[in-house]
Amino acid sequence: MMANYRSIFRRIPPIFFAAVYMVLMSVPAGAAGYDNALKGVKNYDAVYEVSQGDPKVVNPVFLVIKNSYEAPEVKALAKDPNIAIVFHGPVVKLLSTDSAPFNEAELVEVQKFQATLKQMKKDGVTLEVCRFALKGMDVDEATIIPEIDPVDNGFVSVIGYQMQGYAVVRIP
Repeated sequence: MMANYRSIFRRIPPIFFAAVYMVLMSVPAGAAGYDNALKGVKNYDAVYEVSQGDPKVVNPVFLVIKNSYEAPEVKALAKDPNIAIVFHGPVVKLLSTDSAPFNEAELVEVQKFQATLKQMKKDGVTLEVCRFALKGMDVDEATIIPEIDPVDNGFVSVIGYQMQGYAVVRIP
């Protein structure tokens, strides 16, 4: 019986397997489950409104944000994604070089977060922090990492991006 299977497989030309492989590898973007969400989408413009200030939470959240604009299905769209992130609320403490508010474990997470933000800036992501939030959280603007651009009012930025057609994603 085993000899029969071997005989059959020898008769199937290797080109058939190559063709099957090519078909499987050319499965459309819908394979990741985005066929409905990205149907007809040409622009992937999003502004993330972030206030989450827990050092243990921001790193996994920002990994997902980064993945959202790096996804092959998004990269395959007609235009490059435009991503902006506007920070306000407790998260502004995590943007500072002042390590005093954090214990050792939290500081490790803050440093990872800041490294992610630096990479995102290199990726072309716009990063803004609200000056009202800095004052409210008693964070010195001079201590904010240089990748983040201060704006007077973060809500003006979020609304402005929204009026330009950006989708708003809120991360409380």
